Amino acid sequence: MSSTLLERPVVATGPGGGLAARRAVGRWAWRLFVREWRQQLLVLALIVVAVAATVVGAAAAANAPAPVDGTFGTAQDLASFQGGDPHLSAGIAALEHRFGAVDVIENETLAVPGTVSTYFLRAQDPRGPYGRPMLSLLSGHYPAGAGQVALTPALASELHLHIGDLWRQGPMTRRVVGLVENPQSLLDEFALVPPGQVPAPNTVTVLFDGQPVPARAIGSNVQGRAPANTNAFNPETISLAGLTVGMILIALVAVGGFTVLAQRRLRSLGMLASLGATDKNVSFVVRANGVVVGVAGALLGTAVGILLWFAYRPRLESSSHHVIGLWALPWLVVVLAMVLAVLSTYFAASRPARAVTRIPVVTALSGRPAPPRKVHRSAVPGIVCMVIAFFFLSWAGSQAHTGGGMKEVVLGLVALLPGVILLAPFCLSALAWLGRRAPVAVRLALRDLARYRARSGSALAAISIGVLIAVIIVIVASVRYANALDYAGPNLASNQLILYTPTGPGYTPPCPPGVCPKAPTGDQVQAMGTKAHAVASALGAQHVVELESMSASLSRNAPGRNWNGSIYVATPALLHAFGIRASAVSPAADILSMRPGLATLSNMHLDWCNQFAAPQNVDGKIFQNPCTTGGTSTPVIQQVGSLPSGVSAPNTVITEQAVQKLGLESQLQVAGWLIETAHPLTASQISNARLAASSAGMTLETKNDQPTSAQVVNWATVFGIALALAILAMSVGLIRAETAGDLRTLAATGAGSRTRRTLTAATAGGLGFLGALLGTVAGYVGVIGFLRSNSLEGGISALGNVPVRNLLLILVGTPLAATAVGWLLAGREPAVMAHQPIE
Repeated sequence: MSSTLLERPVVATGPGGGLAARRAVGRWAWRLFVREWRQQLLVLALIVVAVAATVVGAAAAANAPAPVDGTFGTAQDLASFQGGDPHLSAGIAALEHRFGAVDVIENETLAVPGTVSTYFLRAQDPRGPYGRPMLSLLSGHYPAGAGQVALTPALASELHLHIGDLWRQGPMTRRVVGLVENPQSLLDEFALVPPGQVPAPNTVTVLFDGQPVPARAIGSNVQGRAPANTNAFNPETISLAGLTVGMILIALVAVGGFTVLAQRRLRSLGMLASLGATDKNVSFVVRANGVVVGVAGALLGTAVGILLWFAYRPRLESSSHHVIGLWALPWLVVVLAMVLAVLSTYFAASRPARAVTRIPVVTALSGRPAPPRKVHRSAVPGIVCMVIAFFFLSWAGSQAHTGGGMKEVVLGLVALLPGVILLAPFCLSALAWLGRRAPVAVRLALRDLARYRARSGSALAAISIGVLIAVIIVIVASVRYANALDYAGPNLASNQLILYTPTGPGYTPPCPPGVCPKAPTGDQVQAMGTKAHAVASALGAQHVVELESMSASLSRNAPGRNWNGSIYVATPALLHAFGIRASAVSPAADILSMRPGLATLSNMHLDWCNQFAAPQNVDGKIFQNPCTTGGTSTPVIQQVGSLPSGVSAPNTVITEQAVQKLGLESQLQVAGWLIETAHPLTASQISNARLAASSAGMTLETKNDQPTSAQVVNWATVFGIALALAILAMSVGLIRAETAGDLRTLAATGAGSRTRRTLTAATAGGLGFLGALLGTVAGYVGVIGFLRSNSLEGGISALGNVPVRNLLLILVGTPLAATAVGWLLAGREPAVMAHQPIE
């Protein structure tokens, strides 16, 4: 500087002011976030909830399934031997000689004194080369000598033993030195002793690594570890897909929030522009504010999600029956969730950022919002996206019978969502045109929806997408559950269980295809029946029904799904157990079934076999031979709603008259026993029954987690309506805030609370109606496209099973509920009447 130079010379900087300008604008964006945090709390809360739900949901979905190869440890192969096999030692030695190190685990089944419960006396080396993941020490130490034993906590509780107590079992007395568990199966109850301390093992398992030799080439008693799951549609990708749709909804809602925020701070942004900030600097303030909201929401959501996971993990361990690591989180999903949260708010803030730069500086300084631009909204782009989605989904439907088409389904849904978003502004214009003759308050509300489509269009798109998801779930679930042949639903009721014989429907033999164990003898079946009745007595069962099966099955000579399920014999005991009188059964009926619609299907056939070729014995294994005498007939099927509805329950039975007519008496065999109790079974009761069944050579089936059709459809309906109302609650206030000046004018000219209530109710009802209608139409476009060429699900005719009541509830209930809520929550007189409030 000099005596004649009053100011420091201006140094030229890069375009937009350079790095210094970016730092200054960044600080301005941070101050905007801090000062307006209440206005951004809604978007912030949505992101926190979405990210936290994704973290917990993805972690639960990834960890809930039990390890598929939980009995392998770290081995690649597993060989099973019977304890009394005279070639046991030679077989183990041959495996060790051929493949090196092996890990031998011996199990002897013992009964808990005074109960029907059983457990294993297990000899295993805790430091074995392959079995270490199958043992975990909880307290004390592992047994090291012949007089020591370690128990699982549940077994120690049943035997009333603690560490340091003496355990007497038969002639042996052992001291309890520790508590152990199998981390891969918490239902596994056993007493652990050192190797070689099981005097009479029932089974011997040998773990080894036989790669690259195939398991079948080693021996018929060898199983190989199942290959890793390479399916692209795993819990992680499904969680990411759900998160992406959720973030789209949040971004659509956030557009309105950031627009109102920019309007509230329009004077500040105008002042920033008057100081020399370029349009790029001004838009950077709004975008940076969006990024700050996204980062804050992502960090808070991740922290909340991890804390919720810590709290939920013990409960998940208890329900999934295996140990789950504290940090067993799908970290890729967590990181992508955070990235998507930031991207969604960035793109949501981009549109308001561009709009702010188009406002003149003088107009911005005055705080007056720019008049909405008249933009012609065409329905053509949205319709084109709908057509593309329709053809992609049609292509997917045509491949459904081959198990393919998932990529086409994804592409179809990806095209369907932009179609809904692009059609939303056009629908608002159409609604305003239809309402031009409505009362003044209603007409103003509909006109404002069409004028200020920056907020109302994004809100309508979010509502429509939520309804679209609900409608697709309702229709697809109804179509799938309505299939009477490939029946879907819960396998049993919560108070039912089935004990299967070794050759019953519920038995999956660990042997190569075509090699099956011998059917149990009459004496063995009688012993199993005695055991089943003992289990039923311990459970306090009301009914014990013996299930008889034979070689008969249903089929349908038509495209689509075919018969799936077991057919049992309608014995008098079975009919009596379910309250079916003999007089209620038609004398002409061959099949009784509770499956809705089965009796009305055409082209049904009953296939049976009453004579098989003699089985062949190869290396001690029985190869089942094909049918030599049998036939096919057209059955008379009678609908009987009193039969149980479970997929595995006797929902379809063949009458004794049909058995005699077809000459199947010689093929009858006991498949198992259905036990029904007065109250739902507890986990402890199921565990005890499973151990008892295992000791008798039987398998047990209890209720799975499959939901019913009504549960899926009703919850989807509730989800669609609740999501639509939640988005309306978040959006209507933002939309009406844009027209606050008009509301003040109405109030100043004498409009009362009734007018204000009508404005808000009409705004909410209009959005609710359009969202429900557009989402339902889009849902039907997608489903019709998928079903029109899908012979597996029955084609377009399958839409006859859609629950109209649920769809009407969405179409009519959503706008009515929105209107009622808008009317009740509006009506408060504006605080400022005479002038524009200064922010």
